[in-house]
Amino acid sequence: HDPVSGRYRLGPEAFAVGLAAEPSFELQRLAAPLLRRVALETGDTVLFSVLHGHEAICLSRDEGDYPIRNQLIKAGDRWLLGVGAGAAALLSALSDDEVFDVLARNAEVRAARFPRCTDAAIWELIHQTRALGYCLQPGLVVEGSWAVGVPVFDTNDRPVAAISAAAIELRLGPARGAAIGKRLIMASRELSGLQALQSDRGSGEKAALQI
Repeated sequence: HDPVSGRYRLGPEAFAVGLAAEPSFELQRLAAPLLRRVALETGDTVLFSVLHGHEAICLSRDEGDYPIRNQLIKAGDRWLLGVGAGAAALLSALSDDEVFDVLARNAEVRAARFPRCTDAAIWELIHQTRALGYCLQPGLVVEGSWAVGVPVFDTNDRPVAAISAAAIELRLGPARGAAIGKRLIMASRELSGLQALQSDRGSGEKAALQI
């Protein structure tokens, strides 16, 4: 926003979102119906984020019908890996060496902006996610704002995206968080299967064209 002219223009964040969305457009298209179903089933806010460098960029947000919504994350927001359920789920899918590197890179920003997202707290989320398959983030970013997230893997078994569901603490405790976490795991596996099917179909079409 230009305070002198009063006009608005696209800023650098639009460029960052474009960079993240370009290779992930097909994945987001495949994910959209799944996200909508999960939002309708849970009534909560469902988010789809992609891995971009040392950050997770939220590309889409689907609302459930529960009247009190978690408004912490919106499409276009960039989150440090480890901060938030989706970003922590993505980080958990990386190797320990990669985790140490990421945490070292964003330590200063985390300490300033997200003081409760300490190395110890994030490592606890990582161990939890690796054991259970989902990350339950208990209000570390903003008190009272809880979320559940799972990683999404590509056909080479590398993490490329995350699906998460966000709600207020009174609605999303450990028991319901576990149920939603299992539902998100199913959605992630279904999306990975759709990716594989799409890849096989593309390979078949390419082979046919060569023949």
